[in-house]
Amino acid sequence: MTNDQLLILLILFATVGLFLWGRWRHDMVAICSLAACVLTGLVPSGDAFIGFSHPAVVTVACVLVLSRGLQTSGAVDALSRAVLPARAGVFLSMATLCALGAVLSGFMNNVGAMALLMPVAVQLAGRLNLAPGQLLMPLAFSTILGGMTTMIGTPPNLIVSSFRDQTGTGSFAMFDFLPVGLAVAAAGVGFITLIGWRLVPARKQSGVKGFESEAYITEARVLENSKIAGMSLRDIDKMIDEIDAQIIGMVHNDVRIMAPSAWRRVRVGDILVIEAEAKSLAVVLSTLGLELEEAIEQEEAESDKANNAADNPENDTKDDADGAINKSKAQDQAKSSDHTVFMELSVLPGSPLLGRSATDIMLRTRYGMNLLAVSRYGKPSLSRLRSRPFRSGDLLLMQGPPEAISEFASDNNCVLLAKRELRIPSKRKAWEAGIIMTLAVGAAAFGLLPAAISFSLGVLASMVLRTVPPRSVYNAIDWPVIVLLGALIPVAGAMESSGTADLMARFLLDNMAQGNAVFGLTLILVTSMFLSDLMNNTATAAVMCPIAIATAAALDVSSDPFLMAVAIGASCAFLTPIGHQNNTLILGPGGFGFGDYWKLGIPLELLVIGISLPMLLWVWPL
Repeated sequence: MTNDQLLILLILFATVGLFLWGRWRHDMVAICSLAACVLTGLVPSGDAFIGFSHPAVVTVACVLVLSRGLQTSGAVDALSRAVLPARAGVFLSMATLCALGAVLSGFMNNVGAMALLMPVAVQLAGRLNLAPGQLLMPLAFSTILGGMTTMIGTPPNLIVSSFRDQTGTGSFAMFDFLPVGLAVAAAGVGFITLIGWRLVPARKQSGVKGFESEAYITEARVLENSKIAGMSLRDIDKMIDEIDAQIIGMVHNDVRIMAPSAWRRVRVGDILVIEAEAKSLAVVLSTLGLELEEAIEQEEAESDKANNAADNPENDTKDDADGAINKSKAQDQAKSSDHTVFMELSVLPGSPLLGRSATDIMLRTRYGMNLLAVSRYGKPSLSRLRSRPFRSGDLLLMQGPPEAISEFASDNNCVLLAKRELRIPSKRKAWEAGIIMTLAVGAAAFGLLPAAISFSLGVLASMVLRTVPPRSVYNAIDWPVIVLLGALIPVAGAMESSGTADLMARFLLDNMAQGNAVFGLTLILVTSMFLSDLMNNTATAAVMCPIAIATAAALDVSSDPFLMAVAIGASCAFLTPIGHQNNTLILGPGGFGFGDYWKLGIPLELLVIGISLPMLLWVWPL
């Protein structure tokens, strides 16, 4: 083993370890890995960022933008209304929903397809009297399966295609993934709709029935003129018992009290944590003489800011102007609608809200709306709402004008679960977005243009026709994924140029596959699946492709089936909520825990192995 091989192995193991550790975002880990390769001389400094000019990176970014056009134009909404049966039973409804998700994922980003169909799944679950998770998990897994069918369906396919191009045999075509991917997706969706959905735990804690339509939690402060000041919690509970509300906690002198004694007396300034139905909130507040805590906090903050401005007029002029603009914006939004609605939102991966609280983003001042509740992992939050940092998969119950909530969801990468009418569809733009995507796919599929050029022209057309407004183009791109791809491509190149990929392939063949090509193919597939469940699927493809190519060369067989095995394995992340963004997305709305994915995930992954191996050997002979 040479020094370069030892160095790249140490960097690779450290990179995988950081991915599994999960404390750092994937793009941060990738940049660290690239920096280590540059500092050790494994990657020339002049080539450090060559990965960002790679066609696969450009294509992924463009597909994300075109997917946003399909989302915002209402094209998918119209398709789902036309395809989904209105009064069908469980089997037909689930089969149609899962099939639609799989088909859409073949031609747009599968996270975008999942986000679009989540509200449909939640509403459908209510009609079918199922727990939301019993439709959300089948839908999530179906969208992952559907992404295997085309080159643009999922980033790992683009990575695999680019590595094939480096072997000198040319990249895979748009539909080269279809024979194996379609067989796997059809078998997987069929299993899910017939048997698999029954294995999904029926969690009732969240979703429409368990969170929005019944009880949620909010905070309200006891004012000086409140009629309950000095009363015991027992007497207060009697006052609101007929309203279907209860006090489940309180904050006294900034100390959180869980399940306070019924004989405890409420003082002015105390904050009560109240559980009530949406329709009962106004009645509870008026009956007890309370005011929403967030509103008071914002008023106090603005008052302090005004006092500071009076003391330091020159330093605070800009801040006052910004505050006035935000306040005016919130007032205008409130006036633009004569009614207030309650909506449930889910925080998507990559949202600007991650790690920030309602206070940090000045929610009420900027948008004129209130955060009434947060549910994480299917359990209502009992911590302070205003200071609770948001996480991916959180459910947020918002109160405010529809326009304000719609703008908040758009600005902060959230998906509406309970209301869909806020995405105002445009028939013209829906047709334009669909035609642009069709032409881009067709030009790449028939070899008229390289995929990166074809989809770049599609993005340009989307901007000109404003199916994706120019100001929203860069917001549509998942930048951590782009950075991850751009950083890991040179690292993968260092694995190849140093001979490390050959070394690892020899180790696998000599110690496990025993020189058998079929065993070697199985090993590549299973290893890719295992890594994808624990770390980002794009990173899995970038790490495994050089090993797959080296393994095929050592066995003196075609590299195509091995690369396709990486594409299948890297896309099959069904065992954990961290393996794929769609799995994370359903964590809160479905009320799932970490171990709930195994029940359906294990048999589904075994089915994928059983279907994909013979199909790989038949379609892509060794």
